Amino acid sequence: MLNIFEVAETNKMIEQMNLDVRTITLGISLLDCIDGDIDKVCDNIYNKITTKAKDLVKTGEDISLELGIPIVNKRISVTPIGLIGASACKTTDDFVKIALTLDKAAKEVGVNFIGGYTALVAKGMTPAEELLIRSIPDALAQTDRIMSSVNLGSTKTGINMDAVRLMGDVIKETAEKTKDIDSLGCTKLVVLCNPPDDNPFMAGAFHGMTEADSIINVGVSGPGVVKCALEQVRGESFEVLCETIKKTAFKITRVGQLVAKKASERLGVPFGIVDLSLAPTPAIGDSVADVLCEMGLEYAGAPGTTAALAMLNDQVKKGGVMASSYVGGLSGAFIPVSEDQGMIDAVVAGALTIEKLEAMTCVCSVGLDMIAIPGDTPNTTIAGIIADELAIGMINQKTTAVRVIPVIGKGVGENVEFGGLLGHAPIMPVNKFDCSAFVNRGGRIPAPIHSFKN
Repeated sequence: MLNIFEVAETNKMIEQMNLDVRTITLGISLLDCIDGDIDKVCDNIYNKITTKAKDLVKTGEDISLELGIPIVNKRISVTPIGLIGASACKTTDDFVKIALTLDKAAKEVGVNFIGGYTALVAKGMTPAEELLIRSIPDALAQTDRIMSSVNLGSTKTGINMDAVRLMGDVIKETAEKTKDIDSLGCTKLVVLCNPPDDNPFMAGAFHGMTEADSIINVGVSGPGVVKCALEQVRGESFEVLCETIKKTAFKITRVGQLVAKKASERLGVPFGIVDLSLAPTPAIGDSVADVLCEMGLEYAGAPGTTAALAMLNDQVKKGGVMASSYVGGLSGAFIPVSEDQGMIDAVVAGALTIEKLEAMTCVCSVGLDMIAIPGDTPNTTIAGIIADELAIGMINQKTTAVRVIPVIGKGVGENVEFGGLLGHAPIMPVNKFDCSAFVNRGGRIPAPIHSFKN
């Protein structure tokens, strides 16, 4: 039970420090929607989503009103469509038809996004999964609320370099097909290594094969709360710093646990996990970069940044894991560029480069996220960036991801506006040296030696 002091403290975090529940995500299995007829598959998918999720948005709004806690997004994740469409889809157009169905269902129930337009190809691609991957540019160009992800590697299997090379082409084609809106389609597409089955955050969310028929996962946020807490201990030792972050993460996670349990009870859906991730927004005062600066850095990207981020990530997990019965997803700290005003400021100041961001991804929750790059970046360079980031995840047994946006028609120094939670970003330079001979080799990078644990 919350005592009166904790209630007052929580209210202050909400009103003054940008505390919110970033998302309630309803995971829905579509395995029972599989059929050999594409029209039947689409009907099955639409009917199941609109039945299972019909009360999701209202439930979120009711809980938010009752508790006074902002719940920013209500989302859905579904079983990877590369599996669901395998029997019925013979062309890329067939997969796009499923994407349009998902988009229609998402609009019908009123959710912000629906994730799971996904292929899992860490070791190899089936014909259907390759078709889905090749359909992504059209699917994202023709829909509004679809989020797409592709798993290209894992610690156990290595990295599928054929799929990495293909995704270099697909990302660039997606940028071309949505160039009239600053290549916005690429903001809805992420490639991953070691993705979790229960991630509530987009664009990497999908309903894993290990999950129940439906599940409630909640993602909390609160970098603004952490920053305000650290302001009270300026100049103190690392021990005090760590204790402050842990205690604050505990309080933030308690809010998420409360919301998750209420949503689970009211929807009659099992409670899955609370994801502890500190997820920033473009709002002033809601920045992971600002937390790093409060620790003593002039800008994110200054020497010491990777150490500070490692400590932040670890203490968030240590504090949050005691506050929830089930912790999962990614859990830690996100470092997207366009969604974090402090990161944007660091890029503009010259303190933060893609190479430094890559180093930071060794210790954070995800990877190179929401980074705008020149529209004329070669496809093979994009593939090389992906390969580097996936290698970090594979070797370190952690989730890593790449969500880059080659903005067609724009170059380094220009700014691109995505709007809403997606924010805005300066276009960052990429290494201009060629890697095409490497990424064009084909085949698979084998799993590391420590993958053979049994």
